[in-house]
Amino acid sequence: MSVELMVWDEPVPISRDQARATYLAVKRTPPGADAEPDVAKELPGEVTLYPGHVLVSMDLDTMDELSAQVFTVARAHGLVCYDPQRDLVHNVAPLGVYEGMQLHTGDGMVVNDPDLGLIHDVLGTMSAQNPFVALVNFGQHFLQVSPGFELEYKEGTLIRAMVPELDEVRQSFNEYATGDRAFLSRYAWSTA
Repeated sequence: MSVELMVWDEPVPISRDQARATYLAVKRTPPGADAEPDVAKELPGEVTLYPGHVLVSMDLDTMDELSAQVFTVARAHGLVCYDPQRDLVHNVAPLGVYEGMQLHTGDGMVVNDPDLGLIHDVLGTMSAQNPFVALVNFGQHFLQVSPGFELEYKEGTLIRAMVPELDEVRQSFNEYATGDRAFLSRYAWSTA
């Protein structure tokens, strides 16, 4: 079984619905391009060119490793990357304040410098197959959540708090990613 990612240029951040519609429209057209984009030479996996778009196919066993490489190459070239398996779009911006911050999911996705929209959307994918989402600033601090909305924050000491709903989790992750610590005063935290 193979999985796919598609990369292309967009002038502004787009929604998952827009990315999905673009991906599906491009897949209905025949492959081919007038010239090979520079980015295609840097992408891992099997590359198929479409006008203005590059489709990257990889097998399931290498998906996590190669996807991380595709996300990194796409960001370096200022390109959108759509993941149809997870129905997630990786925009170039807006980003959080921590350079090198990583987004980790329980289903194996790792993204360096994730955009804020991706963080928002990924939080909605928690399930038995994706049992956690974490934003990590290695050697400094992290914020993590698991289904049931238990937040864990560590900056020296690990603390935990139960959050009542997904919207509050999303607000906390957005605050964390943008350098705001308002979430720390909103909940009753306990030490681990």
